[in-house]
Amino acid sequence: MRSITQLILPFLLGSLASAQLKDFKPLAPKPTLYDSVVKIEIATQTPDYRTPWNSGRFSGGTGTGFIIGPNQILTNAHVVSDNRRVLVTRRGSSQKHVASVKHIAHDCDLALVELQDFSPFQDLPILEIGGMPELESRVSAIGYPVGGERLSVTQGVVSRIDFSSYSHSRADSHLVIQIDAAINPGNSGGPVVQDGKVVGVAFQGNTQADNVGYIIPTPVVNRFLKDIEDGTYDHYMDIGISPFPLFNPAMRQAYNMPANGKGVLVVNVVPEGPADQVLERGDVLLTIDGNEIDSAGNIRIGGEFVDMNEIVERKFAGDKVALTVLRNGEQLDKEITLKAFPFSRIYAIQYEQTPRYSFFSGLVFQPLDLNLFATFNFDNRRLRQLFADYVSEGHFRELEDIVVLTRVENDRLTTHMGKFAGMVVEEVDGVKIKNLRQLHETLNAENPPEFHVIKFNGASIPLIIPSSEVPSAQKRIMSQVGITKAAQLD
Repeated sequence: MRSITQLILPFLLGSLASAQLKDFKPLAPKPTLYDSVVKIEIATQTPDYRTPWNSGRFSGGTGTGFIIGPNQILTNAHVVSDNRRVLVTRRGSSQKHVASVKHIAHDCDLALVELQDFSPFQDLPILEIGGMPELESRVSAIGYPVGGERLSVTQGVVSRIDFSSYSHSRADSHLVIQIDAAINPGNSGGPVVQDGKVVGVAFQGNTQADNVGYIIPTPVVNRFLKDIEDGTYDHYMDIGISPFPLFNPAMRQAYNMPANGKGVLVVNVVPEGPADQVLERGDVLLTIDGNEIDSAGNIRIGGEFVDMNEIVERKFAGDKVALTVLRNGEQLDKEITLKAFPFSRIYAIQYEQTPRYSFFSGLVFQPLDLNLFATFNFDNRRLRQLFADYVSEGHFRELEDIVVLTRVENDRLTTHMGKFAGMVVEEVDGVKIKNLRQLHETLNAENPPEFHVIKFNGASIPLIIPSSEVPSAQKRIMSQVGITKAAQLD
């Protein structure tokens, strides 16, 4: 016969086991580098340069980013450009976290994003920046491309290391790595990894080829991160010259150059640029920081031939560049101190900028830059030539802005004035115009002349407006067009 203890013990042991199972919680899987790759959603507002008084077009998009430090998410500049809202989503979660752009570099298409509250992400691993991958080695591109909501991983082979253009600014060229894997919309800003380390950032594809993508290599990434260490981004430096390859045997003979495939010709030195007063037209560059320059303008770094500008790419304002040049048959050692040259940005697409304009009695005046040029596609020959030569010929020394009459609104006062649209303003009421603010203040002077006389570059006759009709016309046309602010000068 069984005792009371024998009957009760199994029941007690079962109850104890049940209680233990009830309190048991399985361990969460350890986060991997995939968990540190986040989805970025953006609401954007793109300025309207055709009607600059309007707020612009609202749209949105998605991209990818990855954690490189405490509350530091690296992505592409083009992912977060002109943003009005940035939301970050962690892998496997539906919660969207508010973020903002801490630093942005449009010239190398990189940006650093920070979260309002980083605590939900603090347990995720920080991705380590590695080195340059070798040709024919395999890499993995991680991101959130179109076609699905979940993380995507594609593999490719490094097929080319080159110095090429970055489409975001349309004006800058840097080191790039080509891989035989497509970089689709949404992939932008995602890490490209090899052996657990980041070897690049996915940033653009090739619409003319299948399964070809480009990544920003780590030298460019590291330069961006070093540049922002002081809290501001200072942009890339440039020597400020126009080189020309020395392939032609006759040219080499004319410049006392042996047939050794070395050296490039300096055909222009930008006025007031870093090389001004140091180099001259007709100089032949032989070396840069001790690296021999071939006749195509390339040097060898780390076993790869790259553009000689790669030396300057890795430097900052105030850094020195050593050059060996051949001048009139004599070999000379020269040194250049790099400095910022903001005038060259006229050839780059601008972002996070409010379009500047002045509206005067149906006439819309705007400063010329690539944004404006891309909007109106001006065909005036003098305007196009002035734009092309603005830096190389030093026009910036006299013209802070190239002021253009971009639009003529329909009104009885502006009848037959449309032919002046697309021309560069040279003079207003006897004052030579150097910038948009000066034009605005001259046209809106407290004691105007009887007639406003506006002269244009290349026009045989001026545009004339009776000042007595200006107040009523200004009010009438602004009401018709829906303009509430007559000018945006800053």
